Amino acid sequence: MSAVWNAGPSSVESVHQAVSRHRRLKEATIRTLLRRLEQKGYLRHHVEGRAFVYRATEPARSLAARAVRQIVDRFCQGSVEELVSGMVDAKVLSNRELDRLAEMVRRRRERGG
Repeated sequence: MSAVWNAGPSSVESVHQAVSRHRRLKEATIRTLLRRLEQKGYLRHHVEGRAFVYRATEPARSLAARAVRQIVDRFCQGSVEELVSGMVDAKVLSNRELDRLAEMVRRRRERGG
């Protein structure tokens, strides 16, 4: 997904080139992964010549938010507070991250939303 998010619409070959900088995967494996991501609704494709060109159906941040919502619903009985307090208790968040979150909350409250 990050290869497609970073490069925009991408062919199997271009995704393979990007991924193979870090991992040794065959192009057929990349093709299978892209097809599965499309089946799950994360990607869409169109055809250019003989090549499938894939694009993300939503930005990374939106997908991450949706994934977190699923985690909250499944493991935290729908409570975002439970998730965040668990992350704080487990020291998953650094002090800097906590400060940034507090600032985001403060700004959101000031806007009234």
